[in-house]
Parts: sequence; structure tokens; C-alpha cells
Amino acid sequence: MAARAWTATLGLIVGPALAAGSGAAWAQGIYSCTDAAGRKITSDRPIPECSDREQKELNPSGTVRRSLGPTLTAQERARQEERDKKLAEERARAAEEKRRDRALLTRYPNKAAHDKERVDALAQVDEVIKAANKRIVELTQQRKGIDNEFEFYRKDPSKAPSLLRRQLDENTHSMEVQKRFIVDQEAEKKRVNARFDEELVKLRQLWTLQVPAAALAEPAPPPAAR
Repeated sequence: MAARAWTATLGLIVGPALAAGSGAAWAQGIYSCTDAAGRKITSDRPIPECSDREQKELNPSGTVRRSLGPTLTAQERARQEERDKKLAEERARAAEEKRRDRALLTRYPNKAAHDKERVDALAQVDEVIKAANKRIVELTQQRKGIDNEFEFYRKDPSKAPSLLRRQLDENTHSMEVQKRFIVDQEAEKKRVNARFDEELVKLRQLWTLQVPAAALAEPAPPPAAR
């Protein structure tokens, strides 16, 4: 009875044209709002007079189907889209950080595991440096032989055979390459240590969060002696 009375009243408000409308008008809903002048307006489509305020789309029974916010200007829409974009980016960053934290904990469940991988990583770099130093020793021995042959041309090095001069140039170049390579590897060791130090700061926080609260509580004092 109440629904029929509301429908009849709504027909009087929206006028004969809307009241005589087919079921299609009801199917799409009825829009209702109060404009800036305080007038109650009802229509079968979004109401332009209420574009700056909320309006409701009603079902035939009078219940609210949905609420429509104010229509935004192009500038307001752009600002809203920018806010939405930043919010989405922040959520994505937070989700990615949580994923990395989980992966870090899975890989390093404790400090011993983290320390072991640091040692292994540094050992690999040391092996590379060791190989470079071994090559330098070989090049040094080779250089001695080249220098011995150049003794014959000490007074006039320009008379040295082109093959001998090329061997000298190649030896010098190779020696410089190996020395630069060792410098790069020493820098790599610093980068490895810096990475593990940074991880350790984060891991200590994560490990602490995993410790049960009871384990962090101070032990109860022993009972007083009687």
C-alpha cells in the first residue's frame, strides 16, 4: 500500500509526461535531488541542476538504487585521476614491498643463513681476483723473456723485429687489463658487502616481528626468599 502511494505521489511530482511513461522509464530509474535553491527535483534522467551535488537514483519502490556524486569539471577530473593514480602507485609499491619482504624471509630465515650467503658471494669474487693475479704472474714471466730479447736492441730499439715489438705491446696491454679488472672486482666486493649490510638492517626488523611477544617479554623476577 505504501509503495503504491509513493508511486502515485511521484507521478504527480514529475508530471503527466513521466507518469504516463512506459515501464522503460522505471527500468532506468528515477533521479531525485535538492538543488541549490532548495527545490526538490525528480526526473527520469540525471538532473543538470544538481550536477554540483549528490543525486540519488531510485527504484520504483522508492528505495535508493545508487547515489551519483557531483559532476566534475575537466580540471577536477584531472586532479581526481592524478590522486587515483598516485594512490594506485602507492598501493602497488606497498604490495611489492611486502612481496620482497616475504621473499627475503624465505631466503634468509635467520642471520646464519644470511652470513653464509655473504661469505659465499665474497668467495666467488675472491676466486676471480685470484685468477686475475695468476694471469698477472704469467704476464710478468712473459715480460721478462721479452725484455731479455730486447737487450740485443738496447742501443737502437727501432731495429727490434715487429713481432717482438707487438709482443711487448700486447703484454703491456694485457697487464693493464688485468690490473683494471682486479680494481673492478675489489669495488664489486664493496658493493656485495653494502648490499648484504642493507639487507641485514631490513632482516633484523623482519626477524624481530616474527619473534612471539612472549619471547620478548622480560622474565619474571624469582620469588623472594622466605
